[in-house]
Amino acid sequence: MTHHAKGGFDVKLQPLDAYNKDEGAGLARMAIDKQFHGDLAATSKGEMLSAMGGVKGSAGYVAIERVSGTLAGRRGSFTLQHNATMTRGEPYLNLIVVPDSGTDELAGLSGTMKITIANGVHSYEFDYTLTAG
Repeated sequence: MTHHAKGGFDVKLQPLDAYNKDEGAGLARMAIDKQFHGDLAATSKGEMLSAMGGVKGSAGYVAIERVSGTLAGRRGSFTLQHNATMTRGEPYLNLIVVPDSGTDELAGLSGTMKITIANGVHSYEFDYTLTAG
């Protein structure tokens, strides 16, 4: 059975030293710290790698973040994997639970998350299933 969770979150991004500093590479690395509210009451820490495209409004990023807390009252942790692009201002985001990354009461978790940013406010919608690990 698929469940639906939603709520808001606060995020802090902190620049990290980039591995490739070649001029014109357009690469960046960031630390991610989040606080989720709502059906997912949790914190997360992760890292993001990004690249700017040669046309304004075009870029991409990948990220991994470890989420720890409670989901609909179940305690545990899991990992989210991000794959995102912006093509001349048109966004695409694929945000999934890494298979078999759930622990404790979240063992067997799978799902996808949608992130919305409106007027500077971040929110999520998380469609997920929990199966016996």
